[in-house]
Amino acid sequence: MSSESTDLHPERITMYGAAWCIDCRRSKALLDTRKIDYDYVDLEQVVDGADRAKAISGRTQIPVVVFPDGTHMTEPTDAQLGTKLDELLATQSPPRGL
Repeated sequence: MSSESTDLHPERITMYGAAWCIDCRRSKALLDTRKIDYDYVDLEQVVDGADRAKAISGRTQIPVVVFPDGTHMTEPTDAQLGTKLDELLATQSPPRGL
């Protein structure tokens, strides 16, 4: 079980969602298409997943996408999520040896 501070500041992107949620499937597809390395918390499988998502966002809507910089988005559009991913990629250090 993760602590709230870990949930709020994950080492990599974490998405809380469920298979029945259309917005979750859309956001998951965007992350997959862009080959983003992320953790997926399936609210149908993880007993405290919904409680953890609500503790982060203060809401019951999903998906909740949490970023390593401590920010999160609830029900983001593809454009919003894409912009955030671009911002995160722009702040990463270039690979060594190039």
